[in-house]
Amino acid sequence: MYRVKQVEAGTDLAGFSRWLKEQNVRHRITEEDGGQVLWLENPDHAEPVLQALDRFLSEPELRAQVNELVDSPVFVSGRWQPQPRHAPLVLTLIIIAAFVAWFTGFGQNTLSTYLTMTDPRVHDFGTFAARVQALLATLGNGEIWRLLSPDFLHFSWMHIIFNSVMLWFLGSQIEWFDGRQRLLVLFIVVSVLSNGFQYLMSGPLFGGLSGVVYGILGYCWLSQRWRPRFQFPPALITFAVAWMALGYTPLSEILGLGRMANEAHLGGFLAGLALALILPVPKKAPPKGGA
Repeated sequence: MYRVKQVEAGTDLAGFSRWLKEQNVRHRITEEDGGQVLWLENPDHAEPVLQALDRFLSEPELRAQVNELVDSPVFVSGRWQPQPRHAPLVLTLIIIAAFVAWFTGFGQNTLSTYLTMTDPRVHDFGTFAARVQALLATLGNGEIWRLLSPDFLHFSWMHIIFNSVMLWFLGSQIEWFDGRQRLLVLFIVVSVLSNGFQYLMSGPLFGGLSGVVYGILGYCWLSQRWRPRFQFPPALITFAVAWMALGYTPLSEILGLGRMANEAHLGGFLAGLALALILPVPKKAPPKGGA
């Protein structure tokens, strides 16, 4: 074993030790001369482990986050693996989307016209002015739900499965770490802005949770800069932006993917970034039990 550092006997290294185990770093902590000594099996790990240990000892907030992570019931072997009871709001949204997809025949029957931003059977949407007029008339009739309901329209199993997986993975982290109210605010604001942007640019014939997913991704990515707490691969943001850019080219239709709701993606992403800037980063620790 390779001796790395000796620290005071009263320092609690249990959380750091569990974190090292999650990183597959073989080590041992022993008592020596009234202190504690950290030993590593592989000396190549010494420099990064020493840097991590110094931060763990000197930054109380980071130490609390490490202890929360290793003690949290939603992390298994260091990976984010929540159960339904940990994110009931996200699960509810996914279930609603699944029922709507089933009852509307994936947007093929007349029930779907009650969920679009405006009813395409009633209103003209050929020009921007016509779309604005139709939306104002629709909202004036009290059909406020149409600002959110396009989120739950999906047009294939692949469409809803992809959106649900991404919403569960990212949305469940927001619900756990930042709270259910924060997630609800994100869902409402991002939905209204992404759906509104898409409708004004192209009309009511669109649907899906992808605008919300892009908003949540933008929020997680930017808010993470101020308080690291979310777990997702760094390449995800690169892939998402590249996919969004792809939607503005003919390639998606050439590949048989159909037309994408490009404005919903862009509007949702920008809304998520804006909310990350506007909303204060929560300071509270995540709950220890199931919600």
